[in-house]
Amino acid sequence: MFAQSSLTPELTMSVVHAQKNILGEGLLWHPADQRWWWTDIESATIHAWSGETGLRCDFQPGGRVGSMAHSRSGRILLGMAKWVCTAELPDLAAVPLVAVDPAEPRTRINDGRTDRSGNFVFGTMNEATDKRAIASFYHYSHLHGLRRLALPAVAVANSICFSPDGKTMYFCDTPTRCIMQCDYDSDSAQVNNIRLFSKVADADGVAAFPDGSVIDRHGCLWNAQWGASQIAQYAPDGRLIRRIAVPVKNPTCPAFGGSNLDMLMVTSSTQEMSNAELIHMPDAGSLFGITLPEPIGIAETLFDDMPDVSVAVEIRMNTKQS
Repeated sequence: MFAQSSLTPELTMSVVHAQKNILGEGLLWHPADQRWWWTDIESATIHAWSGETGLRCDFQPGGRVGSMAHSRSGRILLGMAKWVCTAELPDLAAVPLVAVDPAEPRTRINDGRTDRSGNFVFGTMNEATDKRAIASFYHYSHLHGLRRLALPAVAVANSICFSPDGKTMYFCDTPTRCIMQCDYDSDSAQVNNIRLFSKVADADGVAAFPDGSVIDRHGCLWNAQWGASQIAQYAPDGRLIRRIAVPVKNPTCPAFGGSNLDMLMVTSSTQEMSNAELIHMPDAGSLFGITLPEPIGIAETLFDDMPDVSVAVEIRMNTKQS
């Protein structure tokens, strides 16, 4: 199934929604409203866009959002610079839930997503110029609050995603160019057997840095590669099996979506581009996409902010049965 190709990009993404995001990230497909959601971190703005109608809504939650997750309640969980927050439509004004690393001013929340059980797993990054590995990975749940994962310190946490069965977590420290994996238990927030998944190779002589990642239903990992104008697909054993060209320098966060989960989309950034590059790549900062031959996406799990409801239902059912 995963025969290695020539690794020449077979497909090229095209612009589906033109923008000038400074740092587009955190892309998600939300089936309930049939919209794509993402954040422009540096403009402190969240976007929600319908490919069907072409309409886009913009929200200012009150600060920078590195990543987010839709919740069972209909609220949206926001990973803001130093806080995990919750927000509600229509305005998405952020309400703080828990502080993250409050004694360390150099870090902010970066990449994150829900695991298969509905917990929010995210990492931080060092924004200081030294880029020392002082950032961490966290697990946030309604029942247990914030717990730090026992993973190595990093400079820039990225590529957080989970195998289809939820038992393997993927992550990276972007500057190292290594995507890692570990055994993962969602209930206890325990990680074990940390190991290399894949070392990201240069793309036609250009250094490729792993940014956001997503897993398909076959267990393949799709990684947006900063600086290399591509999304790379890796087999479950870590082999590089495909590259899809993105016509801008810095793709950031891929996601599967559409009503059939057969669309692959990616956000992008205008950061770290020269004036000449910005002129040559006028679509930098836009949303790009391509329709794949088969529906291989997995729907994102909603953040479980209503576990007491499910517990109460289970108790009532057990009472009736007894």
